[in-house]
Amino acid sequence: MPAPSGKKHRRLAAIAWAINGLAILVLLVVAALYFSRPPGEAVAIAPRLSMPTPRPTLTAMPLLIKGSPRPTLTPVPTSYYLPSVTPNAAATLVEDYSTPTPFIFADGPDPGVIGYSVQDRPINFFSFGQGENHYLVIAGIHGGYESNTVALANQLLVYLNSHPNAVPSDDTLYIIPDMNPDGVARGRNADARVNANGVDLNRNFPTPNWVPDWDHSRCWNERPTTGGVAAGSEPETRAVMQFIYTHRLKALISYHSAALGIFPGGEPWQPASEQLATMLNKATGYPYPPVDIGCTYTGTLADWAVENGVGAAVDMELANHQDTDFAANLRALQILLNFQGN
Repeated sequence: MPAPSGKKHRRLAAIAWAINGLAILVLLVVAALYFSRPPGEAVAIAPRLSMPTPRPTLTAMPLLIKGSPRPTLTPVPTSYYLPSVTPNAAATLVEDYSTPTPFIFADGPDPGVIGYSVQDRPINFFSFGQGENHYLVIAGIHGGYESNTVALANQLLVYLNSHPNAVPSDDTLYIIPDMNPDGVARGRNADARVNANGVDLNRNFPTPNWVPDWDHSRCWNERPTTGGVAAGSEPETRAVMQFIYTHRLKALISYHSAALGIFPGGEPWQPASEQLATMLNKATGYPYPPVDIGCTYTGTLADWAVENGVGAAVDMELANHQDTDFAANLRALQILLNFQGN
């Protein structure tokens, strides 16, 4: 009896097709619900990637006015480590990663503070004498890379504290032993030459020839550096500028290292600064005219100083990166304190 058997098979086939259709319907409903979810609910399935925070930018600050509150400066991460630099064969290099010990006067005058660094370290100064002729010695403008200039300033402080008569009665001597405390704190190496913003402070002064960048091939170029986002952009620079504006200085020495000699201030060199350089050359033996390595110097402290009322100014380089040449620079100090100019 084949007929009943055929009817049974048709019934089973109909049930199978019904089950398949129901399964397809369920899948369609699930897919519709999934793709109709709000975008926020997809986070549980595919977490959103976080985007990097943009690097903050540095805005040039106006010059401090005496009596005004100290402005704040947003630190910029040090970003001056570039892939490659071709060393200048004429440059001297120091690679000593020890951290210099900060100077502390055990028994002497307390320092004044002329301003603060990018990383909020104080820039101190010491004063000796009370005469009407004012003179200034600055060290450490290139941080830990030239830390022997800071060591020399500290030796001079100790000497003057124990020999107060070394300053003539009609003189006042100011010493800023460490203009770049962030650089000194970084160590004693090429990375420690610039401030915390990667700026060469001796190229940041607002002279007519200031530039943010220059031909590094004939200058110091062991590490990338810059003259700043603007002339006078750095808090260390502005602190020294404000100090000089508020003191009528007959002359100043800005110490550096190493070996190139004595550079008079002015573009071209100012006669009184040339006279001071000649006298310092005879007292110290440091080269003058200085060694010419073909470098063009822009935005320097000595140039800005004589353009803004200082009687004479020089950048003077020690013989190497290790020694302070204390005896020679004690003679240089006496030259400075007796300098009257033309």
